[in-house]
Amino acid sequence: MNRKLYRKIAKEHGVSVKEVKEGINEAIDYAYTNPNASALEVPRKGEKPTADEMISHLVKEAKSRKSGGVQ
Repeated sequence: MNRKLYRKIAKEHGVSVKEVKEGINEAIDYAYTNPNASALEVPRKGEKPTADEMISHLVKEAKSRKSGGVQ
């Protein structure tokens, strides 16, 4: 699932899939290095989520909100 999303984003922005993943990981690093009161609680195996873990979490959250689910 995430592979298709990475490809789509890469194509839309004229970059490689590797660059997309690197950008996501940089954003995750920043978010977890500079947390605030609303820091994300993303299910993960390590100290910080991977790009795949983050995307999976965000997709689930978006689907939940779209269907009227409560967090």
